[in-house]
Amino acid sequence: MTPQSYTRLVQFLEEELSLSSSAISMALRHCEQDPGPLPMILWKYGLITLEQLDRIFDWLETA
Repeated sequence: MTPQSYTRLVQFLEEELSLSSSAISMALRHCEQDPGPLPMILWKYGLITLEQLDRIFDWLETA
């Protein structure tokens, strides 16, 4: 994922899914310890629902 597309993903999470920046920061910290795609980390730690995860994957396909 390029830095530009990563920035757009974070914007999508904040604007479209109303995730707080603290929730995103927490997930990023977990990514360092438990490597994996950010959307999966968000779901794994209960920060997003399964429906939101689907929306993220749909967005990633078109981004």
